Amino acid sequence: MPVRTTARSGIRRATNTTATGIRATAVAALAAAALVSCTQGQTDGGLRADPSAPSATASPSAGPAENTDPAENADSVDNADQAEQAAGEATEEPTAPAEPAPELVRDAFATLQATLGETCTPGAGDCAYFLGRVTQELTELDEAMRADPKGPGHFKQPLADMKVLFGKLGKDRSTPHLEKFFTEIVSTRDGINTWMQDHPDDYR
Repeated sequence: MPVRTTARSGIRRATNTTATGIRATAVAALAAAALVSCTQGQTDGGLRADPSAPSATASPSAGPAENTDPAENADSVDNADQAEQAAGEATEEPTAPAEPAPELVRDAFATLQATLGETCTPGAGDCAYFLGRVTQELTELDEAMRADPKGPGHFKQPLADMKVLFGKLGKDRSTPHLEKFFTEIVSTRDGINTWMQDHPDDYR
């Protein structure tokens, strides 16, 4: 009897030891599997992540954040308007000065009358100023008569005389050329003076 009891006890201890080893092996295997699963989850997390979720790294093509400060937006608009206005002013062409209106007839005739006491001798070298001045005074009187409210018909005779003179002179106002028409220039001046004396309302 004692021998059998000892044998049974040995069998029980061996059986218990084997079961304990199996349980330990199973627990270790489960722990290793759980570790592998966690590691794989961390490694593949980026590939299995929700594609709609925003990436933590900003895209290089992402634009700057919009300015939401009203004051800064207003300053930007003002600066743009000022730049546009400056550009517009830089491209504007300068306005040409307005041409002076013709003189009044009485004013133009008064300066022509001032030459009545003057003369010159063609070829003597003293006609440049005199003939140039008389020709200029006649030109300005012609313009004044044509612009007068009474109309050019009121000054028909003096305008006709000056038209004949200007036709002879042409555009040449050199002294030698004017000396060739000395008589015509002086007679036109004197004839207009006589006509104006008969029309005092035109020069007084």
